[in-house]
Amino acid sequence: MSSIKTSAVEMVKAIKKGEITSEELVKKYIEEIKKKEKDIQAFEFFDEELVLTQAKKLDALHQAGNHGDLHGVPVGIKDIFDTEDMPTLDGSKAHEKNPSISDCTVVSKLKESGAIIMGKTVTAELAHLTPGKTKNPHDIERTPGGSSSGSAAAVASNMVPLAVGTQTNGSVIRPASYCGVIGYKPSKGLISRHLVMPVSQTLDQVGVFSNSIEDAALISEQLIGFDQLDPDSTLRAKPKLLKASKEKPPMKPLFAYLDLPFMKDLNKDTEEAFGEIKDELKDQVKEVKFPEEFSKIIEWHKIIAETDMAKSFEVDYIKYKNLLSKKIIEAIERGQNYRAVEYNEALLKREKLIKYFNEFFHNFDAIITPSACGEAPRDLSITGNPIFSTIWTYCGMPSISLPLLQGENKLPIGVQLVSSIFDDERLFRNASWLTSKIKG
Repeated sequence: MSSIKTSAVEMVKAIKKGEITSEELVKKYIEEIKKKEKDIQAFEFFDEELVLTQAKKLDALHQAGNHGDLHGVPVGIKDIFDTEDMPTLDGSKAHEKNPSISDCTVVSKLKESGAIIMGKTVTAELAHLTPGKTKNPHDIERTPGGSSSGSAAAVASNMVPLAVGTQTNGSVIRPASYCGVIGYKPSKGLISRHLVMPVSQTLDQVGVFSNSIEDAALISEQLIGFDQLDPDSTLRAKPKLLKASKEKPPMKPLFAYLDLPFMKDLNKDTEEAFGEIKDELKDQVKEVKFPEEFSKIIEWHKIIAETDMAKSFEVDYIKYKNLLSKKIIEAIERGQNYRAVEYNEALLKREKLIKYFNEFFHNFDAIITPSACGEAPRDLSITGNPIFSTIWTYCGMPSISLPLLQGENKLPIGVQLVSSIFDDERLFRNASWLTSKIKG
């Protein structure tokens, strides 16, 4: 294996064949981190010796004939996932002294699969809107998005081939779009959130970043599975995402382009680029009017998110308010003041919308939509607008951002595909088909 840009799928094969050792592979990534981290600042915690120790143990296992599905592959971990041998700061001074004594389920599964935990990647404060220190690898004066900023930037800058993040609104899909990588948010309930800092139990979902669809499928298959320690974990057959990513759809897919209430927020270059995609796909894209009765989705999502945040960060607000940013304080205080009837209405509307989409996908293979309003804004004090992810997070539907477009500054813009809940295999088939169609 001569190139570090080889996919994670190929890395696993190369290590298994003895073409490269885990230690040799990790050293290549350490070199990349040393060259780029000063500018990108994607890592909250990185310990070279700890990483090399993991690699040497995996090489010993290789000699004994033991191989996991991610054997020897480095993975970045968003700094809200508990890790027994690394600190977890949650992007907040309020949590600097919090103990992290056990691995969360996601990290445990990664270790069981043979992955190397490369370090903790930067998150926005308490995984909300106040950005961390990370810069966009394509232009360090631009935001990488948030809140999974470090994970997206680390993959985009080739400091790790894979990373994990979370999404409560647009925290996987938006940074994937801004940084020009694959971002995949599975159906809610497929990946456990046990010992991941909660923002909103109702909305929080774990996602992944990679440089290829197959790699996103590979890591996701290791993470998906029922966990009784997560109250929203779903007991169902594990989707065969890697197989699906290599399959062609049984027939040409039909995509819906929804006329969403916030299309006016699209940047002009994004709107024009999507016009070209619709022209390329021709009769495989149908424009669909979004029902007026769901026009308040952004408001409903906000009510749920901020009410849940008020509960999740109650202790921080009481004891450490002076250590919290203005944005997080304002969100918590709004959450404290919503009425129960407003919260319950937002939940009821969500159930109604999920039912609408379950019927909607009888006629369509996927929804196609921008991942973000446009290129990453030239403003490091914000994380960008998450509005094109809000609906799918609200409903728990699977979505994937594909780096298929460029804006007027030649910076990446993601194309987002969305499927019905628990139809993640079809999402991967359609994502591979669309990528081949546009890039081929």
